[in-house]
Amino acid sequence: MPDAVPFATTLEVRDHCLCLHAQRAARALARRFDVALRPHGLTNQQFSLLMALNRPEPPTMAPVAQLLAIDRTTLTAAVKPLERRGLLAIEPDPRDRRGRRLRLTAEGHAALLAALPAWRQTHAEIEREHAALDFDSLRAALRALA
Repeated sequence: MPDAVPFATTLEVRDHCLCLHAQRAARALARRFDVALRPHGLTNQQFSLLMALNRPEPPTMAPVAQLLAIDRTTLTAAVKPLERRGLLAIEPDPRDRRGRRLRLTAEGHAALLAALPAWRQTHAEIEREHAALDFDSLRAALRALA
């Protein structure tokens, strides 16, 4: 095939693509946290979403979507099962009735409290298993890329 991408290019991308490596690492971490949080009835995405709502004032959708790096449609889809379970409530914004605020319920707080030790233990295990990595620098670099 005269117009085929050379296999050497495939190897170059495999070995150098930041996006590929970030996606692979994110999927591996997500699976690990999903396993750890499963006994608490949460996925890692749900845990992160509930934790994002743990604020002094219930946030609107926009800052939560921004923090989680997802669009509003994806956030709306993620919120629905948690709302049905009673872990969060969607309420009108008292300052702008067109807006909605996401409030963590007492059940949501309880779910976070129950799952937090598993999250902490999993984090500690990962950091112990990869002690050669500078996790503070890694977190800072990932935040800078986001």
